[in-house]
Amino acid sequence: MVSFHQLSFVPEGDEVVVGRMGTGSYAVLPADGAALLGRMAEGMAPDHAARWYEDTYGEPVDVEEFLETLDELGFVRHEGEAADSTAGALRWRWLGRALFSPAAWVCFAVLLAAWLVVLAGQPDLLPAPGQIFFTSSVIVVQLVITFGQVPLLFLHEGFHVLAGQRLGLTSQLGMSNRLAYIVFETKLNGVLSVPRAKRYLPFLAGMLCDLLVLACLDLLAAATREADGSLSLAGRLALAMGFTVVMRFAWQFQLFLRTDLYYVFATAFNCYSLHEASKALLRNAFWGLLGRADKLVDESAWTEHDRRVGRWYGPFLVLGVTTALGIAVFASVPVVVEYATTIGGRLVSGRVDAAFWDGAVSLLVNLGQLALLAHLSRRKRRAPIREMT
Repeated sequence: MVSFHQLSFVPEGDEVVVGRMGTGSYAVLPADGAALLGRMAEGMAPDHAARWYEDTYGEPVDVEEFLETLDELGFVRHEGEAADSTAGALRWRWLGRALFSPAAWVCFAVLLAAWLVVLAGQPDLLPAPGQIFFTSSVIVVQLVITFGQVPLLFLHEGFHVLAGQRLGLTSQLGMSNRLAYIVFETKLNGVLSVPRAKRYLPFLAGMLCDLLVLACLDLLAAATREADGSLSLAGRLALAMGFTVVMRFAWQFQLFLRTDLYYVFATAFNCYSLHEASKALLRNAFWGLLGRADKLVDESAWTEHDRRVGRWYGPFLVLGVTTALGIAVFASVPVVVEYATTIGGRLVSGRVDAAFWDGAVSLLVNLGQLALLAHLSRRKRRAPIREMT
């Protein structure tokens, strides 16, 4: 008899997604293969399971080769190997259930409705690039924006984690860099072990968090106005942080990356490699128009379903690039221009005063950040080479 780790079986049409909850390792098996695995997971010896398969489906099966594949996936539990345990990893499950309870959804709806009413009457609360500069000190702006985002980023990822723990999913919080940005990422182990309809909330929970945080910041700005109607320092700071939240929300529409919305699309269309398949198809279409057959990639690496969906998903990748360009033109560039103008004016003013040192220190901090990002990107590119040597 072969021992297996705790496995989940989720039917998906004519196939079954089999996953190991503890690690997030999964495989898409035909229904007969999943049935064979299910028999062995229940305790049936491999040779008996092979005879059962032949009697049931009318054809033999190489059960030894099948077991080798299952072992490579990490499904087989070897002697002395500890069983997967999620008890400690799910200690916040109660909080996830409370956060997404019916009562909580009513509170969310009331908060968002109040926010929209306030925005309608106070249009100066709408996001604008100039809100970043909530004070005249650029180094204060830079440090507050840089470090002030950290708790908001963790809150965003925390919503993902709690939405997953509510379903019994473990998670891993990590950090990486994309497009010269440092980003936090949540890996929901075993997300494919729950029915598709239940996967959407864990994927969209971060964007929900962003909307709630933005609503709270705008309402704070509205509530702390000065007597003459101008924004207080607390209000200007709230709008500055709110603008970063808006940019993070817009980031999710860059569908050429594996953003939260990408996983929603992939789930909705029951795809497992939609990102890779659609990029390959778009690349092949481009090189095909140019007559460069030598640049074409083999499309057989992806399932027919992923290729079929990927053929019309390609334009969404272009939409994602358009979103990135829009963020750059309407948000990033105006902020950079205003920052550069301010810094330049202070450094060439000829006065070595507080404003000069404020600009100089800010410039040095920015150059240090760029150097760090360049170092991380270089390490990321070299990582595969180090693993092969």
